[in-house]
Amino acid sequence: MKKIILPGGAGLVGQNLVARLKAKGYSNIVVLDKHRKNIEVLKQVQPDITVEYADLAEPGEWQRHFVGADVVVMLQAQIGGLDYQEFVRNNIDATALILDAIKLNQVPSLVHISSSVVESVADDFYTQTKKAQEKMVIESGVSCPILRPTLMFGWFDRKHLGWLSRFMKKVPVFPIPGHGRYMRQPLYVGDFSNVIISCVEHDIRDGIYNISGHEKIDYIDMIRVIKKATRASTPIVRIPYTLFYGLIWTWALFDKNPPFTTQQLAALSARDEFEVIDWPGIFGVPYTSFAEAVDETFNDPTYGKVVLEF
Repeated sequence: MKKIILPGGAGLVGQNLVARLKAKGYSNIVVLDKHRKNIEVLKQVQPDITVEYADLAEPGEWQRHFVGADVVVMLQAQIGGLDYQEFVRNNIDATALILDAIKLNQVPSLVHISSSVVESVADDFYTQTKKAQEKMVIESGVSCPILRPTLMFGWFDRKHLGWLSRFMKKVPVFPIPGHGRYMRQPLYVGDFSNVIISCVEHDIRDGIYNISGHEKIDYIDMIRVIKKATRASTPIVRIPYTLFYGLIWTWALFDKNPPFTTQQLAALSARDEFEVIDWPGIFGVPYTSFAEAVDETFNDPTYGKVVLEF
C-alpha cells in the first residue's frame, strides 16, 4: 500500500508505469501533470487512481500530495519544442520545487529519471537542461537511484516510434534522411517501467544506471520493423540529408510544436553509442527483443491503440 507520487506521470513512461504498477497490485498512486489531454487519457484508462492537473514549475496545491508519500518517481520532462524557457521550467524549475517537497515531507524514497543524453555529444535544449537537472538532483542531498534511459517507445507513444508509425500511414512515401544508417539503442518502455518498479520494491537508494536498449539497430531498420508490425504499405525512400533538413526547418515555420526538429535531426546523426550494462541482471528484469516489443506496442488489445497528444 505504498503511496507513490508520479510528477509528470501522464506522459509515455508514466502511463506505462501506472499500468504495470496496477498489474502488480499497487493502488495508492498519485499522478501530477499539466498536459490536460493526456490527463484525460489517463483518467479514462486508469479511472481508479488520483490524477490531478498541476504546473510543477509553480508552487501550488499539488504539493499537499507529498504528505505521507512513500515514493516519488520524478518523470516530468520537456522533451521537444523550440522555446528554451519551456525546457527550463519543466526540467529545472519543476525539479527544484519537487526536491523541496520531498525534503519538507521527508519522503523516504526517490527514483530520478534522467536521460542518456547527459553523456551525449549533442548540444540542444533538452540535453542542456537534462544535464543541469541531474546535477541538481545529485547536489540536493536526496539519496536516490538515477536512471538514464535511451530513446524509449511502447504503449501510448505519441512522439517517437508511435509518431513515426502514424506518419507512415499518412504519407505516400516515408522519407529517410541520407543513408539512414544511424545506430540507435531503443529501449522498450515496458522494460524500463519494470526497472523503476524494481527500484521501488528493492528500496534501491543510490547509483547511476545507464539503461540502454540491449539491441543496436540502424534507424532505417527500425522503420522497416515498424512497417512490418503495423502492416503498412508505404514505400521507404532515402532522400538527401540537406533536403530532409530543409523540409523540417520549413515545417517548423508553420508548427510551433513540430514533431521533429532540426536539433533532433542533428542528435539522430550524432553517432552516439551508449554504455550497455547488465540491467536485466542488476534489477531482475529480462529485456524484450526489439521486434517483440514493437509488435506488443502496436498490437496489444488493451493499450496498443491508445495514443497520447503530441
